[in-house]
Amino acid sequence: MAKRLAAACANKLGLADRATTLQRAAEALRVRFEDTFWCEDIGTYAMALDGAKRPCKVRTSNAGQVLASGIARNDRAHRVAHGLLQAPFNSGWGIRTVAAGEARYNPMSYHNGSIWPHDNALIAYGLGRYGIKNGVNLIFDGLIQATTYMDHRRIPELYCGFRRRRGRGPTIYPAACSPQAWAAGAPFLLLQAMLGLEFDPEGRRILLVNPQLPTFANKVTIRNLTLGGASVDIAMHQDGHAVSLQVLRTAGDLHAALIFDASTRPKGPD
Repeated sequence: MAKRLAAACANKLGLADRATTLQRAAEALRVRFEDTFWCEDIGTYAMALDGAKRPCKVRTSNAGQVLASGIARNDRAHRVAHGLLQAPFNSGWGIRTVAAGEARYNPMSYHNGSIWPHDNALIAYGLGRYGIKNGVNLIFDGLIQATTYMDHRRIPELYCGFRRRRGRGPTIYPAACSPQAWAAGAPFLLLQAMLGLEFDPEGRRILLVNPQLPTFANKVTIRNLTLGGASVDIAMHQDGHAVSLQVLRTAGDLHAALIFDASTRPKGPD
């Protein structure tokens, strides 16, 4: 992602040769990553390589962050997504850092089975990148439901990965930082993934690509959404599968548009 974004910057600066070099480097890295980290036997990407460059075959949420960068091949991205949304990973309150059943799994561990809101937001962004909006909605709903059991609905750094049970909230991790900036920012990235929010500075447009609204809300209002000194207030409504957009206010040269076209999504390479 860094190399591809840098290539886009180089193109804007008129450095075509530099942009080409960066794009080639990004593609070479993608191929090496797929060849080295994909583990067919566990259906996901290795967490790391050991000292002998052998893959550490542990099912972790790290693979979900691979989707966020767009480096994953489409078919493998969907396999990873399917695994993350199933019970070994998904507690009902969110995606665990390590899947239940792995040797290191412990729902009370800081890194080996707990749930981190910012990690879940990055995973959801990755799911949205590959068009898996139902998964984004599932993660968003779990996180919001978890906050109903927390003081002031404040999202902590992490909470324990115990299975969700009727009438009981998530188990709080005693030493979790609260508030914490990246946890507080998680709902914004989740909302961006749900709405397919993208910016087109040259066209002076704010795009909402294949949007869905959270299952617990049939209306979302965003105020003072800003691009290049202009701003807009918008409201989105969902009725069944139909989504509509209402522009409430504009200031400056700026347009908002709905786009329903799977081909426009910034998916990873085939």
